[in-house]
Amino acid sequence: MKVLWLCNIMIPFIARSLGQKLVVKEGWLSGLSDKLIENRDTNKIALAICFPTSDDFHMAQNDQSLFVKDTVRGVPYYMFREDTVHPENYDASMEQTLKAVIDDFQPDIVHIFGTEFPHTLAMVKAFGNPERTLIGIQGLCSAIAQVYMADLPSNVCKKKTFRDIIKKDGLLEQQEKFVQRGKYEKEAIAMAGHITGRTDFDREYAEKLNPNAKYHFMNETLREEFYHDSWNIDRIERYSIFLSQGNYPIKGLHHVLDILPDLIEAHEETMLYVAGDVITANDTLKDKIKISGYGKYLLTQIRKNKLQDHVKFLGRLQPDRMCARDLKTHVFVCPSAIENSPNSVGEAMLLGVPTVAANVGGIHNLLTDNKDGLLYKPDNPQQMKQEILRIMDDDKLAMSLSSNARSHAAHTHNPDLNYRRLLEIYHEIDHSI
Repeated sequence: MKVLWLCNIMIPFIARSLGQKLVVKEGWLSGLSDKLIENRDTNKIALAICFPTSDDFHMAQNDQSLFVKDTVRGVPYYMFREDTVHPENYDASMEQTLKAVIDDFQPDIVHIFGTEFPHTLAMVKAFGNPERTLIGIQGLCSAIAQVYMADLPSNVCKKKTFRDIIKKDGLLEQQEKFVQRGKYEKEAIAMAGHITGRTDFDREYAEKLNPNAKYHFMNETLREEFYHDSWNIDRIERYSIFLSQGNYPIKGLHHVLDILPDLIEAHEETMLYVAGDVITANDTLKDKIKISGYGKYLLTQIRKNKLQDHVKFLGRLQPDRMCARDLKTHVFVCPSAIENSPNSVGEAMLLGVPTVAANVGGIHNLLTDNKDGLLYKPDNPQQMKQEILRIMDDDKLAMSLSSNARSHAAHTHNPDLNYRRLLEIYHEIDHSI
């Protein structure tokens, strides 16, 4: 059986072969691809992978054909050009490009990971075979668009910095871009014959958009680094809080900054660590020119409440550093306005980091409230504060949540179970025609 993957990123084993920096997101692709490749003699699956690249990548610069093809670890891969910086724009020429990839590899099944980029719709159209098209739902742009501002004050939503004006990328414009991306997403899901998901949230969404598609339940395998260690209360930085990112409003960083003064009042050693792009940088002239409206609002919150010594932005973390930060953390917090099944929560739970999360989207399918984590109502930051303090003030509770989280996540993210489930789905699709 020949299976063509369409991914949003260059998978790490391909990036390493090209000497490229590893992308820190969508880490589950590595675990699944490794399993397929290592067991190809028994699973009888020939895998190929295609993914977008920009025009400034040297291999794309030197080759003006529709795609660039090479092989690593016996796996053919195809790079095609796409403006991923502006995913709100649909480029119909991608259909021709992806049709050329399909004609070259002749797949039995096309497996598309995610609906966030217009290449998903282009591939569905280019393949033209819904009964052999499988879309894996990750985040949902159309759902994100509805809650993008995450209760930001209306005046903040309307403000623009110099950077926002030049890039036409203020908060309202960012929200509109998600609306547009959501349109491509809905069209792609409506045209697919098969969909994978893992939460009540994505199942209901998929069935609403395409009641005729076959929904396949499948959990995700996470990054290898998070399977080998465990949280220990004797090794943590007491009263430390960790957010995996806070780059844009739906991630809810502003809500955590709102309650941080109260947490500091309760425990003066409280520290908030935030991974991801440092959008609050404001030291140099270049920083001041580049700061976004949301970044400026976060910076205002920090300065107004004198939080400079209690907030540290870590930048993008490779898996080993993310894992190390998790293990030092007293409370992992996911304050997002919407999530499907965030891998950052899954990774924290795999390690046993006590977790507090907004009860949105599919979170409740990952985390059982008051057993292996604590949930709070998304419109109630004060409840978030109370749940964080419950963990900080009760080591017995923290250790109980930690132990239960590890057990739950070890099953949810079991690499062998998830690999076998993927094979079942592929064979079901292949034999259903």
